[in-house]
Amino acid sequence: MTRTITERAPGRLRQTWGALRGSPSAMTGAVLVALHLVIALAAPLLAPDSPVRNNALETLQSPSLSHLAGTDQYGRDILSRTLYGGRLALSVSLSATVLAVGLGAAVGCLAAYRRGWLDDVVMRVVDAILAVPPVLALLVIVTVLGTDPVVIVLAVTVVYGPGVVRVVRAAALDVVPRDYVTAARARGEGTFSVLLRDIGPNVLDVVLVEFAMRASWVVLLISSLSFLGFGANPPTPDWGLMVSENRSMLAVAPWTSIAPIIALSTLVIGLNMAADGLAKALGVDRAHGGAA
Repeated sequence: MTRTITERAPGRLRQTWGALRGSPSAMTGAVLVALHLVIALAAPLLAPDSPVRNNALETLQSPSLSHLAGTDQYGRDILSRTLYGGRLALSVSLSATVLAVGLGAAVGCLAAYRRGWLDDVVMRVVDAILAVPPVLALLVIVTVLGTDPVVIVLAVTVVYGPGVVRVVRAAALDVVPRDYVTAARARGEGTFSVLLRDIGPNVLDVVLVEFAMRASWVVLLISSLSFLGFGANPPTPDWGLMVSENRSMLAVAPWTSIAPIIALSTLVIGLNMAADGLAKALGVDRAHGGAA
């Protein structure tokens, strides 16, 4: 018997939360990510100094009580820049991941449900986009359209959305032949209703794992863009940009890059641990995008 979305989706969310709590790896990753979110939101309260204020009298100072993480070549407080850098990394990465996974999941479910020419067209477009390396595709897009955060979010959606389409479509193909979907079709329910009530909640596990996994990739990709000079513009506090600006100082002032590297590493590790733990707890095969 087909159940309504008010009965199915919350049940899936409760199951997911229970699986998350039962996995030490997933909980550790979730705590790390939550900690980064709290620090990013509280950055104006936690930062000891302005993240963009130059001070020629305090250049390249080693960590001390006045500057806990030291200062860079422009005399800017490294700790303050690192704290504020998390706001940019998380806001842009989260927006891009939500858009990529949301659109990718919707298109993947629709292609699996309708099949026929729509499925063929969608998958050929997906194959064409996936044939281009993500970094190369992003570099081309930002070179042509600029490095505005909105452009980067849309570019990441174009690059990573097709991968989500393929994974979610594979999971949805296993759901479409089920009896409750057949019954919904027989009752004459529309495409949107079937996708929302019957297919969507049953691929939610896969979508959540995809979200956590893609988020870590997006964070690294956006930081790589900034490191290469195609992301945030100086003096914006950004982890990738901070490492790029101070890489020539590593031999004489390694502390200028340690803080942003630790911040970026712990965020990516947390996202990966959450994705791996959630996938194992929910029985989702990350390699094939289906239930294990």
